[in-house]
Amino acid sequence: MDTKDTISVLNDLIETSKDGEKGFRECAEDLKSPQLKTTMLQRAQDCASAAAELQQLVRSLGGDPETSTSMSGDMHRRWVDLKSMLTGKDDEAILNECERGEDVALKSYRKALEKDLPADVRAVVEKQLQGVQRNHDQVKALRDAARAAS
Repeated sequence: MDTKDTISVLNDLIETSKDGEKGFRECAEDLKSPQLKTTMLQRAQDCASAAAELQQLVRSLGGDPETSTSMSGDMHRRWVDLKSMLTGKDDEAILNECERGEDVALKSYRKALEKDLPADVRAVVEKQLQGVQRNHDQVKALRDAARAAS
C-alpha cells in the first residue's frame, strides 16, 4: 500500500472519529441523566483524542489531515434530530442512536484493518479499534440498563 492510500484510509478514520466526537456531544446534550451526560462527554473526548492522533500520523506521512465530519455522519445526526422531534428524547432512544453510530465506527475501523497498512499505522488503528469497541460495549450496556429501568 503506498503512502497516498495510507493517508486516505487514515483520513476516513479521522472523519469517523470526528463523527463520534460530535455524535457523543449531541447525545450528552439530549440525555437527562447527569451520569450519562458525563459518560458521553468522556467518550466524545476519547474520539477527539483519536482524531488528533490520526491527524498527527497523516502529517508524519506528509499528508494533509482531514478536519471535518463525514457527510453520512451529518445525515445520521439530522435523522436522529428529526426522529427525536417526532418520538421524544428519552435516554434509551438516545443511547440506541449512539450505539448505532458506534456500529458504523466499528465497521470503518475493521474495513481499514483489511488494508495492507504499514506496521506502525496498523498498531495505532488496532489500538483505536479497541477503544471504539469499548465505547460500543459501554453504550450498549447503558442502553440495556435504561431499557430495564423503563
